[in-house]
Amino acid sequence: MPQLPAPAYPADVLARLGADAKEVIARYPGSRSALLPLLHLVQSEEGYVSRTGMAFCADQLGLTTAEVTAVATFYSMYRRRPSGDYQVGVCTNTLCAVMGGDAIFDRLKDHLGVGNDETTDDGKITLEHIECNAACDFAPVVMVNWEFFDNQTPESATKLVDDLIAGRTVEPTRGAPLCSYKETARILAGFPDQRPGAVEATGGAGAASLVGLKLARGEGVTAARVVGPRGESPQDSVTHDPSPTEHLSSHDAPQQTSASDPANPAGPTAEEGE
Repeated sequence: MPQLPAPAYPADVLARLGADAKEVIARYPGSRSALLPLLHLVQSEEGYVSRTGMAFCADQLGLTTAEVTAVATFYSMYRRRPSGDYQVGVCTNTLCAVMGGDAIFDRLKDHLGVGNDETTDDGKITLEHIECNAACDFAPVVMVNWEFFDNQTPESATKLVDDLIAGRTVEPTRGAPLCSYKETARILAGFPDQRPGAVEATGGAGAASLVGLKLARGEGVTAARVVGPRGESPQDSVTHDPSPTEHLSSHDAPQQTSASDPANPAGPTAEEGE
């Protein structure tokens, strides 16, 4: 049975999106290159990339709907069905998982009553597990509409989603202020970020990322956070000031095993012990 044509946007919406699309397409020497930002543009209208949105993109760029669908279904940042005002992503890639990301994700599933890629009944929260977001020195990381919430625990993540549902102000750990998923999509389409303080917002490498650089320069290193077993609070550590001739490595650590996995000790290899 042939699929029915996608419904069109209302005339006023079509005119507004058409003007925006024209601005986006003009940025590129080839119109086809504008497909990714145009998908963000239609996502900013409905909160997801609908059949209507894909038909709009195809019409604007002279593509088939199959060509647009192939791109929209490839990238995970494009939602294919209605989602919440806040996209809450819990990193469950290797380091974040070891540091407690799995525990956070399980807690939020139970607390919100949803599974992966599902939305709460009130339409506020869509929960999903996400891949690495290059913030391993802040693990475990939770992202809300692509803004960072670092060094999370099951308790802090639970409070975070409760605040979002209640409409309380939530401040990301770093970067720009939080906004709705639709507003985020419009920014990703390439339109000016109107959030107060967004231009001044900055991010940067965390202290853990800079340890190697400091050691290479012969500088003293302060480890402000030591990983404890999952579920326990991090412990403060002691400042270590290596001498110029001292070369620290993972084998200089006082522990013989990862604190997060005591059942699998990992001491020096046989060659290193000889």
